[in-house]
Amino acid sequence: MKSPIILVCALTTLGAVAGCVETSSPSAPPTGQTSVGSSTDLTAFEGARAGQAEMGIQNLGYELIRTDGLTAFWFNRGTGACARITTSDGRYSDVAMLPAEDC
Repeated sequence: MKSPIILVCALTTLGAVAGCVETSSPSAPPTGQTSVGSSTDLTAFEGARAGQAEMGIQNLGYELIRTDGLTAFWFNRGTGACARITTSDGRYSDVAMLPAEDC
């Protein structure tokens, strides 16, 4: 007897959820910046071992543009994305996505 009640509740819930459609599109990042979580966002590399992560960054299309002490600036010419990566104790301690003109 409980089975039909559960089925009706499940179908009702499913119908309510299916009716929820988001019509607004997410706002795009300003020109020359990368949205967090995109394929060109390097913030996920924070905490990674510098020597091991460098090849991964290059595989994403980035090239090392310049360094300032333990801070490196990486640029992706294909996407216009720029990243500032600071290394501490052999790991990427800070990864920030910057406007393209900062590279």
